[in-house]
Amino acid sequence: MGLTPGRIRRVTRDEICRPGTARRARAVSADLKRRVYASYGRTRQTGVCCEVDHLIPLALGGSNSPQNLWPQPYTGEWTAAEKDKLENRLHKLVCSGQLDLTTAQEAISSNWVAAFREYVGREGH
Repeated sequence: MGLTPGRIRRVTRDEICRPGTARRARAVSADLKRRVYASYGRTRQTGVCCEVDHLIPLALGGSNSPQNLWPQPYTGEWTAAEKDKLENRLHKLVCSGQLDLTTAQEAISSNWVAAFREYVGREGH
């Protein structure tokens, strides 16, 4: 993704697996969300189009940087809800020790749809 290559914050597996870590890390202002929409040539419309989403989710050590934020569509084949399924699956795999944190971050940032197919499968879609 050219505008959103993904950015991480320095965290350990233990930190991201601690309950509430992602919630405490969330800090995306309304102004930053407007800038993200504008960088993609869009404007925010409640319940229409998109949500500003973290490419690498906070639950996997993603940052609140503009390089990690993008307008994720609500409708279409690959929606925000689909990506949420992948995020939850990767978080579970990392926290159970079945997947390395760096591998999860790279998978979701390089091609989250391919990662969905690999880690969730078509039945999850």
